[in-house]
Amino acid sequence: MLMPKRVKFRKSQKGNRRGKAGRGHLVAFGTYGLKSLDAAWITDRQIEAARVALTRFMKRDGKVWIRIFPDHPVTKKPAETRMGKGKGAPEYWVAVIQPGKIMFEVDGVTAKVAEEAFRLASHKLPIKTKFVKRIS
Repeated sequence: MLMPKRVKFRKSQKGNRRGKAGRGHLVAFGTYGLKSLDAAWITDRQIEAARVALTRFMKRDGKVWIRIFPDHPVTKKPAETRMGKGKGAPEYWVAVIQPGKIMFEVDGVTAKVAEEAFRLASHKLPIKTKFVKRIS
């Protein structure tokens, strides 16, 4: 699964989910992209599931870029533990996604193939998405 090799601090605050993506909102590497329409936390497992769905449908044709990375730790306290006694241990990692963020890009395939691949990948994600083309 995707996760940072090293971090300066093991635990972090929740932050807020308001606002739109200020950067990463344009298709930069490929020809087609999958854009988020909602704000959400996307886990490392969800990113991997979407990537597998993309690559399986494309059958090794074209190239895939993953534009998001899960660098935000989510903590969890053990089961049946009383309240208090500090913050829990890091459980998994998430990518903080804002509306307008390009999450995946592909190149080297037709628009029809890319759109179907992104449709399959979007079913693995907990947010609404949109198929976008590069502005040339």
